[in-house]
Amino acid sequence: MTISDLRFEGGGRSAALKLTVSPRARVMRLRVDRRTGDVVLTVPRRVSQRKALEWAAGHRAWIEAQLAKIASVTPLGPGSEIPLFGVPHVVDWDPARPRTPKLEGQRILVGGLAEGLEGRLTRWLSRIALERLDAETQEFAAKAGVSVSRVGVGDPVSRWGSCAASGAIRYSWRLILAPEWVRRATVAHEVAHRVHMNHGPDFHALVERLLGVDPKPARLWLRREGPGLHRIGRR
Repeated sequence: MTISDLRFEGGGRSAALKLTVSPRARVMRLRVDRRTGDVVLTVPRRVSQRKALEWAAGHRAWIEAQLAKIASVTPLGPGSEIPLFGVPHVVDWDPARPRTPKLEGQRILVGGLAEGLEGRLTRWLSRIALERLDAETQEFAAKAGVSVSRVGVGDPVSRWGSCAASGAIRYSWRLILAPEWVRRATVAHEVAHRVHMNHGPDFHALVERLLGVDPKPARLWLRREGPGLHRIGRR
């Protein structure tokens, strides 16, 4: 990937065009990533950089309109509102309190120095996510009659969960920011991959059986609202 000098402005943000050459691409493809704010142009090998940049520049109005639609970054700091479990929670910081965050109603009480507060909140959210996701994974695994060797969390941009052939399942910690029904649908999806390592009809039928309801609304919710979750605490 090459970062060009061509820049776009929209919604108070600035983004340089990222150029990717793909041997599989047949046409030029332009996208604005709603999660990261990146502007990426994928081109076939035969297309020159000059032609690619000229083509992208011709789409400036569309690109900048898409940038303007992206939600602003929500910092993890004093007074921030975080959609924990899909419900707004306010970060209530007082330096005299203990450093470890504590949940009280719809407030997240936290203390210690302001420096490093974002990191402490992120680690705390990750721990909560791991606890919930591990418990729900074991619940669905028992229902499916399969084993899961390990459950972990990370902060990937491109996926909400992944299931390895080894039996390990890994999730985005940001699922803890989504409503419970969305999170559980994602867990059922990954556990179902322990039976079907594909997305065929049998796989989808198993996901619905494990979940007990149609999982499509949860997938649509993540497609629509998920990019905003990636804007929380991401500089």
